[in-house]
Amino acid sequence: MAGYVAPKLPEFATVDEERLHRKQRLAAAFRLFGRLGFGEGVAGHITARDPELTDHFWVNPFGQNFRHISVSDLLLVSHSGEIVHGSNGVNQAAFAIHSQIHMARPDVIAAAHSHSLSGKAFSALGKLLDPITQDACAFYDDHVVFDDYTGVVFDVEEGKRIAHALGESKAAILRNHGLLTVGRSVDEAAWWFISMDRSCEAQLLADAAGTTVKIDPEMARTTSSQVGSPLAGWFSFQPLHDWILREEPDLLD
Repeated sequence: MAGYVAPKLPEFATVDEERLHRKQRLAAAFRLFGRLGFGEGVAGHITARDPELTDHFWVNPFGQNFRHISVSDLLLVSHSGEIVHGSNGVNQAAFAIHSQIHMARPDVIAAAHSHSLSGKAFSALGKLLDPITQDACAFYDDHVVFDDYTGVVFDVEEGKRIAHALGESKAAILRNHGLLTVGRSVDEAAWWFISMDRSCEAQLLADAAGTTVKIDPEMARTTSSQVGSPLAGWFSFQPLHDWILREEPDLLD
């Protein structure tokens, strides 16, 4: 198509450049989650693997409002639980879940979990999303239900079971809890969470209104290949990133 420029993932000359980029995208993702109402008291966390210390991840400080998080607030935590950068505490649930996902999935750069309204409402149904919209097809055959709620996740053994249930998928519906998404970039993981929450909302509305018409499996798989790739997830996040950066440039502080 004339004039079309294919999206291209960023490249970095140094590991320091890549680290800063991930931290900036992480801060932007938190600000967006705050704007979208995904904050719920002290619950919720997004992590980004460090590009050099690959057994460490960057995460939000415990108890800080998503809408206030800047790059300088982020903590660097090892997979053993040591805070090696930052002076605030880390959410124990964030460590228990994310450390195990990052250890189990070397391909995962970022993971997102929060108690969004539509996500936790849908999670109470204990079922997968149906392929009833184009957006929902991004998760077709690529998400799971973790069907074993045992309270707040404080134990790494619970985190291991969540990571095992996630397998190679991009997302999990944690029954009676909320949503969890992962990606090969912060952008991708954040976009899958936003899109999955909206897909949960769409299905809740459609199911309440009547009998839904599902996209047939072959077409759902085709659509998934079109809208559910890592590149598609990364690219879909870019307009949101550009918007929040223009609205709240202090997130880079």
